[in-house]
Amino acid sequence: MGQTIIIRGDRQRDLAKALIERAPADAVVTIKEGTRSLDQNAKLWALLSDIARAKPEGRSMAPELWKAAFMSALGHEIIWQPGIENAPPFPAGFRTSRMSKAQFADLITFVQSYGDRHGVRWSDGGNVE
Repeated sequence: MGQTIIIRGDRQRDLAKALIERAPADAVVTIKEGTRSLDQNAKLWALLSDIARAKPEGRSMAPELWKAAFMSALGHEIIWQPGIENAPPFPAGFRTSRMSKAQFADLITFVQSYGDRHGVRWSDGGNVE
């Protein structure tokens, strides 16, 4: 069974060191930056919904498609799959849940900047954390 530790201070850092000391041969240790927070995720979806309602540039897209468009604009890989039964293609292969908090903050900033340039009225007054 694996162990996950979120290092918030010396106590967690010491625990991680102790686990490494006791780890068997061929154990795998991965250290990575934490991924986006639930608050960041909720914020993004609120922004995407506001943009979808505003229809900037006359674009009428669901929040999910706006998310794919913004991620593509920032260089994240988007794979478009053909729709079924003559439906339009749909985006696949992108996962914001794997983005770091910093990457996600950049995405939120980019989305809000786009909306600001296109006169989107933000449902929360435009507050981005």
